[in-house]
Amino acid sequence: MNRRFTRRALLGGLAGLAAGTVWAGAPVSSLRPRPRSPALEEWATRSGAERLIAQAGPSGQAACAVADVKTGIRLESVAGSDGLPPASVTKALTALYALDALGAEHRFHTRLLADGPVENGILRGDLILDGGGDPTLGTDDLAELAAQLKQAGIREVRGAFLVHEGALPFVRSIDPEQLPHVGYSPAVSGIALNFNRVHFEWTRAGSGYAVSMDARSARYRPEVAMARMEVRPRDFPVYTYEAEGGVERWTVARGALGQGGARWLPVRAPALYAGDVFRTLARTHGVVLKPARAVRALPGGVTELARHSSGPLREVLRDMLKYSTNLTAEMVGMAATRARGVMPRDLAQSAQEMNRWAATTYGMEGTALVDHSGLGDASRLRADDLVSALVEVRRSGVLRPLLKPFDMRDPGGRVIPSHPIRVDAKTGTLNFVSGLGGFMTAADGIELAFAIFVADMDARARAKAQPDEIPRGARAWNRQAKKLQQALIERWGALYGS
Repeated sequence: MNRRFTRRALLGGLAGLAAGTVWAGAPVSSLRPRPRSPALEEWATRSGAERLIAQAGPSGQAACAVADVKTGIRLESVAGSDGLPPASVTKALTALYALDALGAEHRFHTRLLADGPVENGILRGDLILDGGGDPTLGTDDLAELAAQLKQAGIREVRGAFLVHEGALPFVRSIDPEQLPHVGYSPAVSGIALNFNRVHFEWTRAGSGYAVSMDARSARYRPEVAMARMEVRPRDFPVYTYEAEGGVERWTVARGALGQGGARWLPVRAPALYAGDVFRTLARTHGVVLKPARAVRALPGGVTELARHSSGPLREVLRDMLKYSTNLTAEMVGMAATRARGVMPRDLAQSAQEMNRWAATTYGMEGTALVDHSGLGDASRLRADDLVSALVEVRRSGVLRPLLKPFDMRDPGGRVIPSHPIRVDAKTGTLNFVSGLGGFMTAADGIELAFAIFVADMDARARAKAQPDEIPRGARAWNRQAKKLQQALIERWGALYGS
């Protein structure tokens, strides 16, 4: 018979356990236990969640924890003190870190600066595109800055065109172990454009292909000169990459192109990319600039000519959590570290600062993250630690409004729009790694904080040796992990509602 535990019954039961067990009377006859195998004995000692993990979980390790938000009582924990890769669930902690250091209303600014006098519309000095760490900067925003340059009366620039990227450290790839062509592991610096991705498109043209590399937006499609693509007569590898003389040179296998298509490729030189695109947009206003040159420091005595500001940080973070943008996580994470008085040399050092902050602020002593996005699989996070932090931040109303609703699904994978349990959480997915952490509200209004991490690191290690973005077995493993997450949520909703 299934039992349904109310909050009152649960708390009463915990109190009873604390006081000890009292027998109402001795049994009439001796209760002789039937002999059981060691496997059955071990199975009998498992909790319901442990059995569920054993039955429904994929290969590898699993850890989970759940707590009542109102009381803070830990209701269930399986391997909750074991550190596992959190994948993009890391971004929930990064959001809290950034909010604490920068504030919800913080905005990032990208500026055009003049290093020299302006006389009769002529800038007799250098023009500087100053990156202010805005992870959301797009082609349309650069077009707006180019229009402001014209409105400022600038018709000619006699000096150099510089792009300042020193507001944040330069990192060539978020996770160097990723395949070189995946758009979710681009370079990081103090300036970013289109999430540091360039648009590659190919179409059939006679017996060959016409290819283009551009920084398209809804309004513009400026071609870029700093990234070039060449089709090669091969089947494998699909892409190759090298940087030469300030140009990012790609090749693609002809056998992989089919009739046509498009994808976003990562950019490794963000300053040159943004400068290349801005030159094109400025030229439409009659301002001809020299080729862009990246710099890490700003000169003194500059004059601001134009400015673009991002949306407030709370909106930037909401989009980061919704779309799981790795670049946004790394840039806001490093901006938060810098705001705390440390200019990190790389992602790992910035993540160490966030680890220390998490331990001090929420008691998350086991937090060992290597970046702010969760892309690096060397990161470790404890389910128990995350749940404790979630309980604390929920009481202040900070995180849940920024999280994306998590859809509950039927056995066929279809969304159940009227499911009685409401979930707002951050998902995390790598090949053979899956995470989910956030909040759930049962049908009767009881709110719980939870975290679920699953990882098969042996399978992941084998997958890294394969040249495929999605290795064999990864999709099926991930589907099984998602089913386990939903099964645990449904269990908690049924057991711990009032």
